[in-house]
Amino acid sequence: MAKIDITKLSSKGQVVIPADMRGNLKEGDKLVIIEAGDQLILKKASKFDENLKEDLEFARRTEEAYKRIESGDYISVDSDNLFEEMEKW
Repeated sequence: MAKIDITKLSSKGQVVIPADMRGNLKEGDKLVIIEAGDQLILKKASKFDENLKEDLEFARRTEEAYKRIESGDYISVDSDNLFEEMEKW
């Protein structure tokens, strides 16, 4: 059964995880925060597979690319030169 509790955000952006929900967490544990609509999901980073770091980096780079496209800061490449341009990256 899921546990439910209430906490609040400090002026420094810190959130306290209630003691009875910290069961298997210890100081220094890394947590992944996922924003999904109006939900924030916390997961222990060690529970993710080794590809998580690569996946997050890919997501970050993809988001940056979309922002550059939206701002018009990109180059256009035809299919004949695509691989040639990619090698420059």
